[in-house]
Amino acid sequence: MKTILILITAAASFWACNRNNDQSDAYGNFEAVETIVSAQATGMLESFTVEEGKQLNSGETVGLVDTLQLALQKEQLLASLQAVSSRTPNVNTQVSFYENQIAVQQEQLNTLLREKKRTENLLAAESVPKKQLDDILSQISVLERQIALTQKQKTAQASALSTQKSGVQSEALPLQKQIERLNDQIQKSIIRNPVPGTVTIRFAEPGEVVSYGKPLYKVADLNKLVLRAYVSGDQLVNVKTGGKVKVLVDAPNDTFKEYAGTVQWVSSKSEFTPKVIQTKDERVNLVYAMKILVTNDGSLKIGMPAEVQFQAE
Repeated sequence: MKTILILITAAASFWACNRNNDQSDAYGNFEAVETIVSAQATGMLESFTVEEGKQLNSGETVGLVDTLQLALQKEQLLASLQAVSSRTPNVNTQVSFYENQIAVQQEQLNTLLREKKRTENLLAAESVPKKQLDDILSQISVLERQIALTQKQKTAQASALSTQKSGVQSEALPLQKQIERLNDQIQKSIIRNPVPGTVTIRFAEPGEVVSYGKPLYKVADLNKLVLRAYVSGDQLVNVKTGGKVKVLVDAPNDTFKEYAGTVQWVSSKSEFTPKVIQTKDERVNLVYAMKILVTNDGSLKIGMPAEVQFQAE
């Protein structure tokens, strides 16, 4: 009789250790942050290497939308831009003609100024007539007026050329912006995976014609899953952000597999217990949602149910 009692006690202890539903403090299901990657261009899906279950890195190229029409439009705009640019005047080259002319005139003026000084000395010595000095002064006056006129012509020409250049540039600017827009569209025709993770669903196939915004696939980081569980108001004293908990999932032979979890978030508002969590009688209770981060060893799946046990401080 003692042997039978010992065996019954041991079996009951094993059952309590492995199926401890009554000891669980919260219940929920695993979820992951899934990112829907959509097309950012319109055209035929020329290539698409996404497969469900495939691991993708951030920035990895996974497909291409046809860019032929965009490339042709770009070539047309480049030709138009080149034609417009050919009409752009070279201000420095055309203005340099007047600068060279002024330099020659200034050299002539310097020569006359030296001749004037020499003649003034000779006139003081009464070696030359005064008319010779008057002729030099007249030549200097004429040359100074020529230099001033050439300077005005240079300024007017530079102003006209600058106005012409600005007009050409105003024509070129819209073309440059259109080319930039096409470059951006061509880049967005290359489908790059935005976040690291595992492909969960593929919505498109190579050869399909896709439009802007069409979903192509879903990707989720399955290395860490979030357990959304629910606790009653009187359990909130045992829950805090950053706290450690035990997460239990069903295992073979009517046992549990245990994972370490970290509380990420606790709702500040109560809600009615979700129907998938508790019995009909308990659904009317108000509970608080919480998120628990769990490192996935490959066994955890999205939607899998789990139980939570709070750890004593």
